[in-house]
Formats: sequence, structure tokens, C-alpha cells
Amino acid sequence: MATKGLVESLYDSLARGDMKAVAALMAEDVEWWFHGPRRCQYMRRLLTGEAGHGDFRFRPRTVTAIGGWVVAEGWEGKHAYWVHAWAVDGGVITRFREYFNTSVTVRECGGGCTSTVSGDGGTLWQSRAPAQGGRSLPGLVLAV
Repeated sequence: MATKGLVESLYDSLARGDMKAVAALMAEDVEWWFHGPRRCQYMRRLLTGEAGHGDFRFRPRTVTAIGGWVVAEGWEGKHAYWVHAWAVDGGVITRFREYFNTSVTVRECGGGCTSTVSGDGGTLWQSRAPAQGGRSLPGLVLAV
């Protein structure tokens, strides 16, 4: 299964509540990283079966493949904007980066990544957060 299709299948399985199918798409030791308010760790709670994720549903508005990564973006109202970056290796998800209420730009650096924003790769993807009612979201640049 192509990387984008695998991640889209993950969101479809989550929407159905089919956690067995979700587990089959992920490595047993997925590396996970979260950036955002602690109370907004909905995906971690959902994937681990922890109570307290409430009625939050992840409905991606865009899903984009970038090399071995897939970036998904979604929002629900003006206070819940998220970006997920999933790394796929060997047909399963091996790494997961979650960003909540933060705008994100993804850049490909190849083997020459540095700490600067400019580089040879160019911007591959930039979040399109909905209007936040005059509220500015902090921005991050991810190098993949």
C-alpha cells in the first residue's frame, strides 16, 4: 500500500472505531512526538485506548505524501487545528509527529539539513489553517 493510502486507511479505521485495523497499520514501537497544549493529546489517548479523548474526531482536510512521510491537516472550529506527520517504513507507520494549534511548514533537506530555514530542498508543504478570528498561530518548520 502506498504511504498516502496507508495513512488515509488509518484515519478511515479510526473513524469506524476499528482499533484492530489501526494496530495493523502501525509498528509495535511507534516513535511519537507531540507539540501543543497537554490537554490536546487526543490522538495519543485514542491510539493507546486511554479514556478522556471525548468526542474529538480526526477528519483530515488534506493528506499529502512527502517522500516516506505523509502530512495530514485538519481543524474543527477556531480552537482545534492540527497537523500530523506520519513516517512509513516497510509498509507500517514507524514515526508520528503531532502538532496542535500550530502552523507548520515542511521542507525537504535531503542529507544536508541544517538549523536554518533556507536550504536546497525548498518548501514542500505549508499548513493552511482556517481563519483563527484574528488569532495568530505559532509557526514551526519541519525538516524531513
